[in-house]
Amino acid sequence: MRLTPATELEYRCKKLQDYMATESLDAVIIVQNADLFYFTGTVQSGNLYVPASGQPLFMVRKEAGRARMESGLKEVIPFSSMKDIPALLVQYGYPTPKRIGLELDVLPVNFFERYRSLYPNAGFCDATPLIRKVRMIKSHYEIHLLKDAADQVDRVYRRAKEIIRVGMTDLDVAAELEYAARKDGHQGLIRMRGFNSDICYGQIFSGTDSAVPAYSDTPLGGMGLNPSFGQGAGLKLIEPHEPIIIDFAGCVDGYLSDQTRVFSIGEVADKLRRAYDDMIEIQTLMMGVAVVGMSWGELYDISVRRAVEMGYSDSFMGSKGSQVSFVGHGLGVEIDEYPLIARGFNHMSLEVGMVFAFEPKVVFPGEGAIGIENTFYLSNEGLKRLTHSSDELVILS
Repeated sequence: MRLTPATELEYRCKKLQDYMATESLDAVIIVQNADLFYFTGTVQSGNLYVPASGQPLFMVRKEAGRARMESGLKEVIPFSSMKDIPALLVQYGYPTPKRIGLELDVLPVNFFERYRSLYPNAGFCDATPLIRKVRMIKSHYEIHLLKDAADQVDRVYRRAKEIIRVGMTDLDVAAELEYAARKDGHQGLIRMRGFNSDICYGQIFSGTDSAVPAYSDTPLGGMGLNPSFGQGAGLKLIEPHEPIIIDFAGCVDGYLSDQTRVFSIGEVADKLRRAYDDMIEIQTLMMGVAVVGMSWGELYDISVRRAVEMGYSDSFMGSKGSQVSFVGHGLGVEIDEYPLIARGFNHMSLEVGMVFAFEPKVVFPGEGAIGIENTFYLSNEGLKRLTHSSDELVILS
């Protein structure tokens, strides 16, 4: 277990303060777990108050003693109720804020109303875009964690080659691989920022089930076990000559790497093999054009144009009627961070320090899904791969 260095936390809070200055914010209050972990080094329940200048104040409801142990911030104090916040801020010498930023994309309405009652004369705005911009540029410390997560998914990939066999259910495979990941230190939780975006370690399914659409904002869905969580691995039996999707997110000390590989017991149909090779070609195309300054939206457009040229207009990134409008997503402590390689993001560009997964996939209803996914890092020397399992479609005997 690694604790986030105090120098990391100080730099992140200072970077947020720089962005706050451009928006004339007096304060940002952070409560969401992923953001708390990023800016404090812990997820102990509380409110992180980041002033326009000076030290942040982490007011912890539960558990303050553990928060002091896990967080490298200088000011970590206990508090019992949100109504105590104004008095605590006065006690620590902070001026009354007139313009406050909150995580309005995820903050419950009742929390928002309570903050408004504490500061009825203040103006409130959404601080999430600023927070996401700070988080999208990874430090060397974070890259090391992401590399460790990539090593973990490679070990999961190697385990998959050992255990997949005819007659197993998709759930059997998922359970074996989740067990392997947990034994390797996976925290057992994949964080996504989107509302109602519950997710398991990944999506593991075979044949026709891999082409079943679901409610999740992903190119692949799956039947799942029941309607309460209608996605992912189900009870379908694995058969020869069908694609088996292992879309797995590794997680080490809170940081995620995402990888998809396709397995089959015996060769798959020529149509699926050709589609796999085409998705590898789209990945290669992306690797050639993903440079500093390339807009996220243009990278998406280039990928889609090539897929359409290949004949996949109705199957790229989902089956017809269920296609998603992205082909890649940022990674860090959440699986849907910036950058978003998605339609409409032409106003935002790739920068050194960004980490993202790229996942060109095609779906053929009644036949199966096929594709590839790797995690990449845009360094000063260009684009580098973090995930490193072989890209070959794995044919098992």
